[in-house]
Amino acid sequence: MNTIFIIIAFFAGAAVSIGIYLIVRKTMLKGRRDEIIVKAEQEGEAIKKEKIFQAKEKFLQLKSEHEQYVNEKNKAIAEAEHRIKQKENSLNQQNSELGRKNKEVEAIRENLKNQVEIAGRKAEEYEHMRQEVIHQIESIAGMTAQEAKNQLMDNMKAEAQTQAQAYINDVMDEARLNASKEAKRIVINTIQRTATETAIENAVTVFNIENDEIKGRIIGREGRNIRALEAATGVEIVVDDTPDAILLSGFDPVRREVARLALHQLVIDGRIHPARIEEVVAKVSKQLEDEIMETGKRTCIDLGIHGMSSELVKLIGRMKYRSSYGQNLLQHSREVANICATMASELGINPKAAKRAGLLHDIGKVSDEDAELPHALLGMKLAEKYKEKPDICNAIGAHHEETEMTSIISPLVMVADAISGARPGARREVIESYIKRLKDMENIAQSHPGVTKTYAIQAGRELRVIVAADQVSDKEAETLSTEIAKKIQDEMVYPGQVRITVIRETRAVAVAK
Repeated sequence: MNTIFIIIAFFAGAAVSIGIYLIVRKTMLKGRRDEIIVKAEQEGEAIKKEKIFQAKEKFLQLKSEHEQYVNEKNKAIAEAEHRIKQKENSLNQQNSELGRKNKEVEAIRENLKNQVEIAGRKAEEYEHMRQEVIHQIESIAGMTAQEAKNQLMDNMKAEAQTQAQAYINDVMDEARLNASKEAKRIVINTIQRTATETAIENAVTVFNIENDEIKGRIIGREGRNIRALEAATGVEIVVDDTPDAILLSGFDPVRREVARLALHQLVIDGRIHPARIEEVVAKVSKQLEDEIMETGKRTCIDLGIHGMSSELVKLIGRMKYRSSYGQNLLQHSREVANICATMASELGINPKAAKRAGLLHDIGKVSDEDAELPHALLGMKLAEKYKEKPDICNAIGAHHEETEMTSIISPLVMVADAISGARPGARREVIESYIKRLKDMENIAQSHPGVTKTYAIQAGRELRVIVAADQVSDKEAETLSTEIAKKIQDEMVYPGQVRITVIRETRAVAVAK
């Protein structure tokens, strides 16, 4: 009974405690909520006041900026109005000035009108008086004024013609005298300023060797190396008792130079046999082509000539191994170029164009194209082909008067060529005619079908003709030698006899792989 009472009392006390806790907690929460609400209202009021204050500050700032902007605009408007008023005042003054000047001009116009009227009246009076005087003179002289005028004009015309003719004769005589003196002065100065040594080409090159042992190796067994070298280069190899020297004989300087360089390399290498000789000759020929191009470039640089076609530069380089009447062609062309430039400078003509034309004037002599044309016309054709200027082309073609001179530098090139060739000892026509005869001989043989190479050797006493084995048979080779001999006999004039040797070589080549 007591236990039940205790349990009931316990639960009753717990219920009362819970109720009191809930009442106290609710009271505390309500007080805290009121406190939070009050605090939030205070903070909201503070933020509101701060935002209102910031808005007022922003408003005042914008108002100040706006007032400043308005003031600046008002100031600018006031200045513009001031400038407009000044311009208006200036225009008013100018208008007043123009009005005053218009009045002055009108007064001057009226004055001039009056003066013109007075002058017109005086002119009428003068014309009337002049007519009266003319009538009186005509009555006294017995002729009209027109007749007298015509007679006077005829007399004055005859006198003027006489005086003019006398003056023209004096001027022409003086011009001829001065022109002759000036031409002599220019030519003499040019010759003196460009004086160079002359060089005579010959047909022999000396190849120096160390001892007779090397000479024997060059000759080879039964002379096979000599024959192979002569066949490959077209140069006659003369081996005699001259100590430490071998002579290379040939009219073509390029062939002699190829032979000399090939011998030099063969002697240094030590391997001298026909196959090696052909290999070295081919290699040296290529090297010589490169050297020819380098010589042409160096010549153009030395003379200050630029922008020239590479083909023309190559032809200039080939001049080094050609001669003109015994005179080295490159040296002759350089000399002509310098003479042309000097005379052009004296005459006030473009010296660079004259120098260019002088250097190129003989390129037709080193070209293999169109051998039937004279070298001057062939040179002009080559210059036109490689885009040289028309005045340069005309100067090249006209330096032997084979075409009409249309360029001002054409006579300069002609005169410079004559000056260079007229130097004492500069040229020797005998060797030129000799070389021309040998070239003609080679060309005759070359014109036959199947011929690959032709070499005139032994001063033109022998012509070696190499034919293609696949085109010419042994029997045809014999016939070919007879035909060439007959054609040379009919078409050429030469001393002594010419031996024609036709060489037909058959080779069998196989490659092991």
